Amino acid sequence: MPRVIIVIPTYNEAENITRLIDSLFSLSVPDLELLIVDDNSPDKTGQIAEQLSPKYGGRVHVLHRAGKQGLGTAYIEGFNWALNNGADYIGQMDADFSHHPKYVPQLVESIQKYDAVIGSRYTAGGKLDERWSPLRKLLSWWANRVWVGFILQTPVKDNTGGFRMWRRKTLIGMDLRRVRSNGYVFQVEITYIALKLGYSFGEVPIYFADRELGKSKLGFGVSMEAALRVIQVWFRHRHLTPADRAAGG
Repeated sequence: MPRVIIVIPTYNEAENITRLIDSLFSLSVPDLELLIVDDNSPDKTGQIAEQLSPKYGGRVHVLHRAGKQGLGTAYIEGFNWALNNGADYIGQMDADFSHHPKYVPQLVESIQKYDAVIGSRYTAGGKLDERWSPLRKLLSWWANRVWVGFILQTPVKDNTGGFRMWRRKTLIGMDLRRVRSNGYVFQVEITYIALKLGYSFGEVPIYFADRELGKSKLGFGVSMEAALRVIQVWFRHRHLTPADRAAGG
């Protein structure tokens, strides 16, 4: 069976981490493992995850980082760890249940047909939390379908979505050293690189819920900075072609 490792960056997710890990291991996904990449959470999220590992036969791994170093570096470190430890499929998700574990089996099933799969809010059947204001929904839709779509010309409908599954060869072929974004535009950059290199994307519809516990790290200023950096992503990678894939991809 393919070995599946899901990378989950955390910072102060003590209220969610136990429930999340328990939920993921209740799924019918053989050989599932989790890698928690914790940025020295003051609420001891990383230590809580460590304590749960024996319960699941050592299939919970934790990377303890010295402090808040950014979402992008957390994922890159996590992806490299998963590749070095023999993962066939590498997942990524948030720890706050906005990415519900119940969709993981669908992502694993869909990755059989694509090079990468996104749990998508904007593909047919996807949906946002009803509690979002009309303005917030409009801004999110505009960022994904208009702004990113226009500048980068991507066929992907949810370019900023962080609920994903990657094939091993896709991440290797991308050469993760190319990814330089460290904020929320990280998702846009890694998608654009993969598309320019000729990798295929599937999108699985999901219901995206607001977090129930803990505090969101995404504010208006962060969103605006990410939007402006999309132009930088285009300029940096616009000349890539499938011929630029790294060996092994």
